[in-house]
Formats: sequence, structure tokens, C-alpha cells
Amino acid sequence: MLRIKEAIIVEGRYDKNVLSQLVDTVILETSGFGIFHHKEKLALFRRLAEQRGLIILTDPDGAGFVIRNFLKGSIPPHQLKQAYVPDIYGKERRKRQPGKEGKLGVEGMGPAILEQALRRAGATFLEEETPQKEKHPFTKADLFALGLTGRPDAAQRRQTLLEQLQLPVHLTPNGLLPVLNALFTREELEQALAEMKEEKVEKT
Repeated sequence: MLRIKEAIIVEGRYDKNVLSQLVDTVILETSGFGIFHHKEKLALFRRLAEQRGLIILTDPDGAGFVIRNFLKGSIPPHQLKQAYVPDIYGKERRKRQPGKEGKLGVEGMGPAILEQALRRAGATFLEEETPQKEKHPFTKADLFALGLTGRPDAAQRRQTLLEQLQLPVHLTPNGLLPVLNALFTREELEQALAEMKEEKVEKT
């Protein structure tokens, strides 16, 4: 598993699934053209870009370049790195028909090609002995212990926390974990939860 400092932006969940088997970093989806109308998600991309840098890895077809150009115009260029996969014609296994331009997308690329694309983009590969910023990353057990999963009001608590942290309110528990680990320390999360508790007391 390759550890990379930058977060990686891909188009969809199949791209994310393939890439997550190769690299250990935050991988987020644009939901195709959905990013054009999703201000919260774009704001999250900007925060990640500012804190750790972003690598854009979209499909090599026209639609992929439209999304890439949109992000290039929305995020400061010095916080972005551009990773490109080659034009390889074919069809992904899960699809009945090839894409409009007949090219394989990110999900159809092998590990060696994806690694080469990231290295050419200038990705920051972290050596195994390099210490992490935080020794104990958040886990699903933490979310449960904090009442963010596994209890009747967990969804509401999670939504309140996401609003408190200025994160997209539609983040799932699985989607929340890598974002918390990328952007917040335990102290910052505890502070946000404490403020939530104070606000709830004030309202009652």
C-alpha cells in the first residue's frame, strides 16, 4: 500500500474502489458532473487542498477533462497536482458497452499505470517510517463511543457535528472518517462536540 500526502479526487465510486486498493490517503468523488452543483463538497475539496494538497485523477475522456478544468478553475493552482492516465481503448468488466469515446476510465487501469500516473503528477509518497501527524487516527469505534453511530439520535448528532465543522451534511459515517483524519485532531473534534453540548443546553 502506497501512502500519499495529498488527497485524491476521482469521478466515481468504482474509480475510488480501485484506487483505494493501491494507495492509503483520502480519496473523494466528484459524483461525475455532480460537483458543479455541490457547493459543500467543493468547499471540502478546497479545505483539503489548502491543508494537504489535491491530486486530480479523472478519466481521459472529454467528460473527465470538463470536470478537471472545473476544479482547476475553482481551486488555487499551487494546491493542485494533475495526474493523467493514458488513452487505452477497451471496456471495463462491469459495463455492457464501452464508454462514449471507447476509452478505459480510471477504474479500468492496472496498479502499475495508476502508480506511474501519481508519480508523474508529483505525488508526495510517504515512507513507512515517517511518523504520522496523529498517532491514533479516528476509527469506527471512536464514532460509536462519541455517539455518532449506533444509537437512535446518532444521525442527528452527526448532522449537527458536520454543520459545526462546516462539512457536507450528507457525509456518511464511512465518508466522515477519512475526512476527520485528514482535517482534525482529537482535541478539535472534542472541542466541537463540547460546543454542540453547550448549544443544546442553552436551547433547553
